Amino acid sequence: MATFLYRLGRFSFRRRRLVLMLWIAALAVVGIGAMNATTSTSDSFSLPGTQSQKAIDLLEKEFPQASASGATARVVFESPKGRTLASGADKAEVRSLIADLKEAPQVANVSDPYQSGLISESGTITYAQVTYKVGQPDVTDAARDALHSVADRGEKAGLAVSLGGNAVQEKAGSSSTELIGLLIAAVALVITFGSLLAAGLPLLTAIFGVGTAVAAITVASAFLDLSSAASTLALMLGLAVSIDYALFIVSRYRSEIRDGHEPEEAAGRALGTAGSAVVFAGLTVVIALAGLSIIGISMLTTMGLGAAFAVVVAVLIALTLLPAVLGFAGMRIMGSRFTSRRMRALQEGGKGETAGVRWARFVTRNPLKMLVVSVVGLGVLAIPALSMRLALPDDSTSSPGTSERIAYDTITKGFGDGYNGPLTVVVDGRHSSDTKTAAQDAVAQLRKLSDVAAVRPAVFNQSGDVALISVVPKSSPSSAATVDLVSDIRDRGPALKTDTGAELLVTGTTALNIDVSNKLSGALIPYLGVVVGLALILLLLVFRSILVPLKAALGFLLSVLATLGVVVAVFQWGWLADLFGVDQTSPIVSVLPIFMIGVVFGLAMDYEVFLVTRMREEYVHGAEPTEAVIAGFRHSARVVTAAAVIMISVFAGFLLDDVALIKSIGLGLAAAVLFDAFVVRMTLVPAIMTLLGRRAWALPDWLDRALPNVDVEGERLRHLLAETPDTGSTGPDKAPVSSGATGKS
Repeated sequence: MATFLYRLGRFSFRRRRLVLMLWIAALAVVGIGAMNATTSTSDSFSLPGTQSQKAIDLLEKEFPQASASGATARVVFESPKGRTLASGADKAEVRSLIADLKEAPQVANVSDPYQSGLISESGTITYAQVTYKVGQPDVTDAARDALHSVADRGEKAGLAVSLGGNAVQEKAGSSSTELIGLLIAAVALVITFGSLLAAGLPLLTAIFGVGTAVAAITVASAFLDLSSAASTLALMLGLAVSIDYALFIVSRYRSEIRDGHEPEEAAGRALGTAGSAVVFAGLTVVIALAGLSIIGISMLTTMGLGAAFAVVVAVLIALTLLPAVLGFAGMRIMGSRFTSRRMRALQEGGKGETAGVRWARFVTRNPLKMLVVSVVGLGVLAIPALSMRLALPDDSTSSPGTSERIAYDTITKGFGDGYNGPLTVVVDGRHSSDTKTAAQDAVAQLRKLSDVAAVRPAVFNQSGDVALISVVPKSSPSSAATVDLVSDIRDRGPALKTDTGAELLVTGTTALNIDVSNKLSGALIPYLGVVVGLALILLLLVFRSILVPLKAALGFLLSVLATLGVVVAVFQWGWLADLFGVDQTSPIVSVLPIFMIGVVFGLAMDYEVFLVTRMREEYVHGAEPTEAVIAGFRHSARVVTAAAVIMISVFAGFLLDDVALIKSIGLGLAAAVLFDAFVVRMTLVPAIMTLLGRRAWALPDWLDRALPNVDVEGERLRHLLAETPDTGSTGPDKAPVSSGATGKS
């Protein structure tokens, strides 16, 4: 592989105009396609095989007017002090507003609280449930405007009107997070390279690659059912890995230039060594992201595949466009205007030691102590993860003062927590001789349950063989008591089927959220097994060692557990909540652990490959094990640190968001990169490698013969180049150097 990438690097450098034009053409094609594509996205949690999904599918067939999979909204009315909604002008106003809601765009059904008697005991609070014909992502601005218009009219009449439900949620708008991330990345790159030009190239190629990937995903969304978050995740991760990969290759290119090689030769050698690491680092990220399809939730599948595609584009950009751009930059990339005097001395004369080398020497002198301190520290941080509870966000997690949160709190005040998340119980009597009796039995059993606040009479479909029962819990939708209630109701299903032949199913937003959480929790171990297993095989090929991949995977698991512990401590337990701007504690968002594992595993293996590949390269070239570790830090610690700082800063920026979900993602990813880059890769790795010594690189002879030699460290390339003198005009491909060898274009 190293030899192939060497040739590819020299070809791209030499034929830079052709390579650049091809990439511009590709961007133009997908860009034009994206501008003209009619996109359609979906964020529904389709859960094949779960009871909730089975019930939803049945309701869509038997109760189409209920629009079981449609978006919902709650319009909550509260009368001012001294007035009541039970009679008089306020009652007439509410009924008039409900009548307008029924005529609003995309509305399938609106419940009338006066017909159902849904008025609080004080007579001051009521609400109407609005069901839409379409899912939440497809609710139009006109439909939302109609909701807000009703609220405004109610406010003018002196009522307090608040809106809740997923139909109220606006589509995510553009954010300045990416721009902030780019600015932070630019500063870190300038500090790393000491040159504006060298810092600008990774940013330029990253923007180009991300633009191509996101445009291609936009085009694909016109033909495929993709999540609306697929482009966002592709943008975030594509930008992250593109900068990382370019950073490592540019750093190696400058190193080869300082070693006396001509620019074209330096580009070839940089790709033959650092480029090999980029390929395998990219593969680990792709495996982790594509592995999200194992879970069986379409939204996560499309998010993972979209982000994996962006990573593939990032790798291709790094291997082709980047060396082409290096050809245009030439020797100007070696400028060091912003480099400190000490760093210039290190680069030019090798005098002194970098901070990374000093740290590596400290760790290798005290390997056992550093190992124990790191493992114990991460283990302590992981303890809160043992009490982690998972749930999907609802209006209760909205920021205080928002309409959604006010609606939730008002319903709780007037009726109780459970009215914010009623359960839908379906009695499927298509194979029963007496569906009516089965439904009556179900209602009677439901009313006996201790955590049930109300059970509404059964409503039957036209054929009378399927019944719909609404059950209101006493507890909040995300509480453990409601989870137990759903389980308790489902446990009564087998007995009802035995007695009557009818099947009992529980669905609704709350039950669906519980099933999502259960499915994600159950998929966590298989996902880890598949992703980590495939990555171990890949790392086995890269490092030709059994212990190094095992050490990498175990270190990753430690950092993830510590991160989950931090997230639980802050968002579920409330520790340091004020510091991070967390207004209230709540269960952890269901998708966060698996999402974080997929993203962080890829980034962690990036750092592992870049750091340890250089150690192996030095070891293969004859260095002693401990000196190889130190040499790996000498060449890679600075750029790994810069890459980690960029990622931490970008992810930490999400903590400034008002939404709890975004805050938890930001804290989780920032903490994960912090722990993995600085505790695991920078401390545990050198400590363990020192303790293992030569055993770290041991591989049974039979396995050594069986494994293909991918030559990531470039040993074959080294021998081949040794046979061909580096004159700047020849190489393994015997290709002459063009007039652009010095970088002049």
